[in-house]
Amino acid sequence: MVAHLTRRGLIGTAGALPFAGGALAQQREIKIGVIYDYTGPFAGGGSLAAAIGTKHAIEMINERGGVEGHRINAIFADAQSRTEVAINEATRLMEQERVDLLMGVFSSAHCVPLAQRVNAQRRFMWANVCVASSVFKDRNLEYVFRAQVHSDQFGEASCQFIADVSQERLRKRPADVRVAIIYEDGPYGAGVAAGNEAKARQLGMRIVLKEGYAATAPDLSSLVTKLRRERPDVILHTGYNPDITLFLRQSRELGLRWSALIGHGAGYGQIDRLKQTFGNDADYIFNVDPVAAQLLNPASLRPGLGDITAEMVRRYRAETNATEVPPHTSMGFNQTWIFLTDVLPRAIRNHGGFTPDALRQAALATDIPEGGTIQGYGVRFFPAGTPMAGQNERSSPVVMQYVGGETKIVWPAAIKTAEPVIPLPAGHAYAAR
Repeated sequence: MVAHLTRRGLIGTAGALPFAGGALAQQREIKIGVIYDYTGPFAGGGSLAAAIGTKHAIEMINERGGVEGHRINAIFADAQSRTEVAINEATRLMEQERVDLLMGVFSSAHCVPLAQRVNAQRRFMWANVCVASSVFKDRNLEYVFRAQVHSDQFGEASCQFIADVSQERLRKRPADVRVAIIYEDGPYGAGVAAGNEAKARQLGMRIVLKEGYAATAPDLSSLVTKLRRERPDVILHTGYNPDITLFLRQSRELGLRWSALIGHGAGYGQIDRLKQTFGNDADYIFNVDPVAAQLLNPASLRPGLGDITAEMVRRYRAETNATEVPPHTSMGFNQTWIFLTDVLPRAIRNHGGFTPDALRQAALATDIPEGGTIQGYGVRFFPAGTPMAGQNERSSPVVMQYVGGETKIVWPAAIKTAEPVIPLPAGHAYAAR
């Protein structure tokens, strides 16, 4: 799949791209420091896929001539799935490499302290993938922006989906649905779980268990035992990759059953890895995420975006030999594309360049309508003085389901490509008996 893509390989190809023509070689540069996890557990949980999407977006922009006469010089850094490394790499990129801005960041545990530090130094950061609402909520950030969906929306979407289908599919009113909320206890998991709990209570659902755990926990059998005792209809799970694998394996061994398992991004967005580990047992898992762009009908998007998505898919498959292109690829690509085609050109044209203040003013002027990005949602940022200043107010996730090794959109109804399979069909390894 993507295991052959080393950090050296990514940096080597993205940092020194071939450019056509002598004029382009003479262009001025904009240096962007891009931080992702190329190694460690987060790499396989979606960070590497996002990094590849980001790299391909930069390549495509440079092949088109750059941005307003400037070539994008991307300097990629490996956070190694460790918060202290992410912070050190950000410092190195800003102070030694003297980049003009930072971009990327997969883990919310990295994103929260990084955003605070970058903002305090009045430098500019464009967050591509991390989702924790706590990155922005009540932080009054001025120089950090995120077009990506945030964790409150993840938590709300899964509960609303269940409420919408429970009567027809489970033969239960939302108030009769037994819900368990489990999560890794970092900013990402805790943020999504908080959204789950708030929305479930608003909808009157019965929460039978809410429990966090360390993403590095070597054993989740006690959690599985509690779940068996509480007999939830639906399990809402937020985790990375090793912990999801551990949970699914121990659930199978200990006989935990459910009607629906709904994941929230990260490891649940990596269908190829789930299939590789669990085979057909990965079928019918749900995943809440910003949509994988190739699943959308191009006719619902601004003209030309379908062609951009097709090229993103082509490049990803050529580089990784993967069959499915995970949502994280679209996240990395889409956020980079939005910045390079909307925010950065406006900063140069209207605000005199790409200083942090120019980029900030340009971002606040962004006004992309629904259908204006490859993932469907629009972009407009909450202004300073609001609780979520810097967050995209038009972002939205979808609920997807893996069926026969393919990804289907099952919610919201307006864009679904398949009906949800719920409860699990008889004979499935995790189906309620």
